[in-house]
Amino acid sequence: MSVGARPLVAILRGVTPNEVGDIGEALFQAGITWIEVPLNSPDPLQSIIRLVAKLGDRAVIGAGTVLTQQQVEEVAATGARLIVSPNMNQDVIRLTKAKGMISLPGVFTATECFAALDAGADGLKFFPGDLIGPVGLKALKAVLPTTATTYAVGGVSAANVPDWLAAGAHGFGLGSSLYKPGDSAQDVAEKAKAIVAAFDAGAS
Repeated sequence: MSVGARPLVAILRGVTPNEVGDIGEALFQAGITWIEVPLNSPDPLQSIIRLVAKLGDRAVIGAGTVLTQQQVEEVAATGARLIVSPNMNQDVIRLTKAKGMISLPGVFTATECFAALDAGADGLKFFPGDLIGPVGLKALKAVLPTTATTYAVGGVSAANVPDWLAAGAHGFGLGSSLYKPGDSAQDVAEKAKAIVAAFDAGAS
């Protein structure tokens, strides 16, 4: 990760443009400075535009659930810097890099991992993390390049962050353990602080 930030990506699935600014600020203040709005959220591009305007000079803002090159183009036009996908599409990865953005594709197998890295991915999003588990990640890391940055996404919480870190995860994507539709900015702040504390304790 760049900008000296913790490798923690907040996934705000279901967030609305009216609330995203306050929630983004709460995350930033709690120590989470990478934020994605999945494209299957309500009016996601507008939420991303608002986050970029509010936090773009302090945080890394981007989109999740990015499946197509057209979507990469649309997100790039907002000024966002991060593209996260649930799958591994080399065309999406290559266009993301051509746009000067950060690429975190979803992978599950060794074949997908190496294909993503060959296409220029900046990191590997192991998804769904609760199926792969720390044991699966540890096995895959035995064959991956030591320079590959790995993120566990799906089923990650403050309680199991230490297990993932022990297995070799560098960072995490945090969805429902951090934000669910209807949560207030204060709700998110409290959960974010707990996760940051767990990460800092495990990474130290």
